[in-house]
Amino acid sequence: MKLLYLRQTLLLFFLLAAHLGWGQGATTAAMSGTITDSKGENLPGATVIAVHTPTNTQYVAPTNTDGRFNIQNMRVGGPYTVRVTFVGYQDYSRAGINLTLAENFRLDAKLSDASTQLTEVTVSGRQDPIMNADRTGAATTIQRQQIERLPTINRSLSEITRLTPQASVGGGFAGRNNLYNNITIDGAIFNNSFGLSGTIGGQAQAQPISLDAIDQVQVSIAPFDVRQGSFTGAGVNAVTRSGTNKFSASVYGFYRNQKLVGKKVGNVEQSIPNFNLYNVGFRFGGPIVKDKLFFFVNAERERRNDPPT
Repeated sequence: MKLLYLRQTLLLFFLLAAHLGWGQGATTAAMSGTITDSKGENLPGATVIAVHTPTNTQYVAPTNTDGRFNIQNMRVGGPYTVRVTFVGYQDYSRAGINLTLAENFRLDAKLSDASTQLTEVTVSGRQDPIMNADRTGAATTIQRQQIERLPTINRSLSEITRLTPQASVGGGFAGRNNLYNNITIDGAIFNNSFGLSGTIGGQAQAQPISLDAIDQVQVSIAPFDVRQGSFTGAGVNAVTRSGTNKFSASVYGFYRNQKLVGKKVGNVEQSIPNFNLYNVGFRFGGPIVKDKLFFFVNAERERRNDPPT
């Protein structure tokens, strides 16, 4: 009897865990498109190979009877190199593709007959319309390069998400305060369970995660993606960095006190109480087994003395 009760309890626990995982947002990207020949006819059975250059990870998918392919659960970032092959046709290759968080990148390719000798290559482009299948509502994606280049005072996630046009003072979005946001990091919920602040540790002004550990951040205001929800303000979805085939490391430190804060505007002078903020940390990533297994570690310590409020 006790064994049966234990099994039922474990089954209920796993069902609840799976149910909670349904709405935790997207942590990967996707790629889809149509492969045709020079006459515009679909090519079923063509092979599409997408290679993540930093880790040499390969994603392979064949085209169906309509010439369409669909690759899911791809790593965000890049660059990617995509190659399309089919018997009797010249290979198609495209490099320098970067994927953003929750994006479904559209790639359509036209293969030329292998017996055709091309004497001239014409590259043409068109601007996507405002509404298209790749867009999933009002959203802003902040890449790793932007995070590294943008100035920041507190090294907080909220300072980065202010790039969203709908952002307001205090971490709110679209007229709602930060208590109505849903913050997820690698699919894990980072909200304050008591509703006293917008993020974990918000009352102590602590940061839920180091900026050096973040790869991409997406702020969704009104997504059409059913995987994103549980908010009426904004969905802040972040994914962390991972190792690549190259070793990379960084050591950093930041210090700030009242002497580094401006206190005079025109003829008006405002006294600033004493405070200090000291932040120090490091990151290190690289390969364990080349092209197969990688590691990434990050540690950060913050000490601050704030005046009483």
